[in-house]
Amino acid sequence: MFDYHTPDGFDKKNPSLTPWNVTTVTYPSKTTGTDRLFTLILPPDYTPEKTYPVLYLLHGIGGDHKEWLYGEPADVIGNLAAAGEAKEMIVVIPNARAAADDSIPAEVISPENIAAFDNFINDLTNDLMPYIKAHYSIKTGRENTAIAGLSMGGRESLFIGFTLPDTFGYIGAFSPAPGLLPTPALNYPGQFSEEEFTIPGGAPVPYLIMICNGEQDDIVHRIAAYYEETLTKNGIEHLYYTMPGGHDFTVWKNGLYHFAKQIFK
Repeated sequence: MFDYHTPDGFDKKNPSLTPWNVTTVTYPSKTTGTDRLFTLILPPDYTPEKTYPVLYLLHGIGGDHKEWLYGEPADVIGNLAAAGEAKEMIVVIPNARAAADDSIPAEVISPENIAAFDNFINDLTNDLMPYIKAHYSIKTGRENTAIAGLSMGGRESLFIGFTLPDTFGYIGAFSPAPGLLPTPALNYPGQFSEEEFTIPGGAPVPYLIMICNGEQDDIVHRIAAYYEETLTKNGIEHLYYTMPGGHDFTVWKNGLYHFAKQIFK
């Protein structure tokens, strides 16, 4: 049984520590034909003389590059790193709605909005990741590259991570949204069939696949369990846990805490 508990103050600013640097950065996207934004979180002692692993952290269907800031990721990861429980890393929080108009739409469940999230894999690989490599001092390779997200961002992290196992060594999904696998109740055909939700023979297996969900989640309900059960059926090693909470940052911050502790080791 996984111990989901966190220490008091895990997500609070520690006045004795130098805070991590949080800024907004613009990058050009050929995929969308526009300039796009991402939130960048750097360790306080970031220097080009060192290299850092990278975590790409994705928001939910009604969010954008600012949504994760409600979860205090700079404090969650900064406190862990200061205690020696997580590696110093660069955190990139993109707008995962890869469309020419990437603002939050009035109807977030529209086919157009969902298609924009599915298009993010192209913006990520063709535009955002090359920009990060060109402008920041990063470690490359799957052992130094992670992707995780909340809700729709969790669904897309699973989709991207399983599609590109040579690129991402760590995958996290916190309360992942429906649609990765067939979801007849919502008329979603699925990005993967159940049989396809696996690591192809010969491809590298992720060092970590982590899925978590709130026990009172009334938005995605049993979707996380469905994904977990399919991975188990397909013989893919993974970590899955539930905890008290709904579809909210109580669960998502907890997921980020436990994910950050285990990556890049």
